[in-house]
Amino acid sequence: MTNIFAVYKPVGPTSNDILEDIRRRTGIKKVGHAGTLDPLASGVLVVAIGRNATKRLSAEVAKEKEYLAAIRLGEESTTDDAEGEKTKQAIETPPSREQIQEILPQFVGQIEQMPPKYSAVKIKGREAYKYARQNQAVILEPRMVTVKEITLVSYAWPDVVLRVVTGPGVYIRSLARDLGRALGVGGYIFALERTRVGEFTKDQCVNPDQITVR
Repeated sequence: MTNIFAVYKPVGPTSNDILEDIRRRTGIKKVGHAGTLDPLASGVLVVAIGRNATKRLSAEVAKEKEYLAAIRLGEESTTDDAEGEKTKQAIETPPSREQIQEILPQFVGQIEQMPPKYSAVKIKGREAYKYARQNQAVILEPRMVTVKEITLVSYAWPDVVLRVVTGPGVYIRSLARDLGRALGVGGYIFALERTRVGEFTKDQCVNPDQITVR
């Protein structure tokens, strides 16, 4: 089995947990993926099995990605997602649907984005989240990323659901945080599903339990 395909990752396991499960099922050690999903996220995880396939993963990593992002406004999180410690914001009037619609375009195009402190971005060869978990100072640099499209799917205070199409390297957690701050109310991701990576869609995903070697 030496190919590239999409697995649907459920909420809970890490992306590497999925790879370890595939290694156990197939007996093949050379297994990789094209873009990490956080444990609290679900959706399309592109997987390569075999040496020849994993060599082609860099092309998959660079492809367009699509998400359904559920953002909770009115609070901020230390991790920019539902896992972290929350801080409620003092809000007199929640933003209207029209205000959200008006502000979304500033997050489309080539934008400067600060990665979350709890991320796998390397600082002196070590992942940022390892410093953050030890309460050590985390100094990250903003970077330029591309957001191709944002569509407001639904809004009922305090929850916003967005459809987001991105280039590589975009943190949806950062987008949620920055949108909340731009609205003056704070925000974090409380549910995230990746629905597409390149040509691989949610409907094409296989369940990890179905993977065997013929």
